[in-house]
Amino acid sequence: MEAESEPYVRLATLRRLHQSMADLNTARSLADTLQTVADGIVKGLDFELAAVNLVKPDGDLVVAAVAGSEGAEAMMAGRTGSRAAWERRLALGERWGELRFIPYTEAWVLTDDDVPQWHTAGPAPRYADEWHPMDLLMAPMHSSDGELLGVISVDKPRNGRRPGAWGREALQMYAFQAGIAISNARLRANMQRALVRLEREQQALRASEESFRQAFEYAPSGMAVTELGGDQHGRLVRTNDALCRLLGRPAAALRRCSFSDLVHPEDLATLLRTSAEGGRAELRLARRDGSFLWVSLRNSVVADATDGPRFLLTHVEDIEERKRHELQLAHRASHDSLTGLPNSAELRARLGARLCDKPAPVPDAAQMGPGGAGGALDGGFGSDGFGTGVPGLDGFGLDGFGGVLPEPAGGYEHHVHTVPPASDDPSEKGLAVLFCDLDGFKSINDRFGHHCGDAVLIEVARRLSSGVRDNDTVARLGGDEFVVLADGLCRGDAADLAVRLRNAIIPPIRVEGRAVRVGASFGISWAGCGMSAEEVLHSADQRMYVEKRSRSKAHRRAG
Repeated sequence: MEAESEPYVRLATLRRLHQSMADLNTARSLADTLQTVADGIVKGLDFELAAVNLVKPDGDLVVAAVAGSEGAEAMMAGRTGSRAAWERRLALGERWGELRFIPYTEAWVLTDDDVPQWHTAGPAPRYADEWHPMDLLMAPMHSSDGELLGVISVDKPRNGRRPGAWGREALQMYAFQAGIAISNARLRANMQRALVRLEREQQALRASEESFRQAFEYAPSGMAVTELGGDQHGRLVRTNDALCRLLGRPAAALRRCSFSDLVHPEDLATLLRTSAEGGRAELRLARRDGSFLWVSLRNSVVADATDGPRFLLTHVEDIEERKRHELQLAHRASHDSLTGLPNSAELRARLGARLCDKPAPVPDAAQMGPGGAGGALDGGFGSDGFGTGVPGLDGFGLDGFGGVLPEPAGGYEHHVHTVPPASDDPSEKGLAVLFCDLDGFKSINDRFGHHCGDAVLIEVARRLSSGVRDNDTVARLGGDEFVVLADGLCRGDAADLAVRLRNAIIPPIRVEGRAVRVGASFGISWAGCGMSAEEVLHSADQRMYVEKRSRSKAHRRAG
């Protein structure tokens, strides 16, 4: 740096040095930091070659980064020099402040040591301060407590001269800053390794508050810290940006509430159980717009060695897409693909859930209502109204109270018996099963094709669904057969419902510009404990066929 006395040259060098130091703070890893240190020598300090030798855990120094020459990098990168050889060099070198310089006249004694180098022989200098290829200039890097971190080796100053006082001061200053950057990079690397240990061992969470903060704040998925115990039990102490984005709520708003304030009411018990025991749970959390989002919660109780549990660390992962896919698969498995109604399996599951294999107790004769104990459970319905019961078909003796009887002590503690109404008394209500079979549907299929028949089935399903209450079930049993489950009806209500549904089906259905008509025959059965779902459906099916045969073909004709 011959022209270093000129202020504008020094200013330009200082600017490049400042930029090189700034680049040290942008490196994201230890490897990036080391390469940035080497690159900064070449870019900012006017040396054509630079190598960074890093102290390894065993004390030896490895060439961790090379800048300025691909050939030198290929020859030296990754090679190791012993600690003893490096200490010999540093001790032998002439002291330029913190720098060490070994002129070529003395460097020949080092040619046989194991320190990697790229030096080649050259002619003797033409003037006193001319740089020789065998000259060695080293800048040790130390940590804040004086520990040797590594050594920067430089070569080939661009002006061909040994650096003067300004150049030495700039290199020394840069080596000091590089040592700080390497210390910080090592600290970051150690903190990242600590994050892995934190996930495996909860007590490591309090070993490094800064490590935890970075892992928490920059996690790609939602993270939260929840208070355990005390007046603020369950309160969200800290949330990261990912959780705020997930729920669409600012961190300040989240810190005023707990997960129990955000969870769907149906999932509250799951949340409380998971919060108390730790582990995983899948539940719904409320977003700011009022919608609910499916998430997976993974809780870890972080304990203090002396005071016990301190707080709950919660990992929140968005599983909305997976849940939507699972619900779609479950819906496809339990619903008819054509009409969207519950299918046969789902119908039997819903009906079976209301039944048990133990009949309800029958009161003594004095308590019998006007229907007695021998009335049939079923009724047929067609265009002529409520049909006559067929004794013995699905008879089931019951008391005159109908409805639901309480379970006696000693069995089925959580089950409430389903009991069919034993008479036409409007106060006696039960679970009605209406079996519907379309009349004239086959002729539509034969005349106009299956696509027309499918359109008719879809429209019939819509009309049936529109004619029942929200808590009733309309299912497609298969083909042109449908079943309606309607709870809380008396016999008259069931007959009226069958009339309304048949009247809803009869109006013409327009398909591809033509109007087609179907009729419907209904059979009514009553579900009761002691019967299986198959028996109840078979009873309703038989009642439907009795009703269908009881009417003239003209009354059943449609199409």
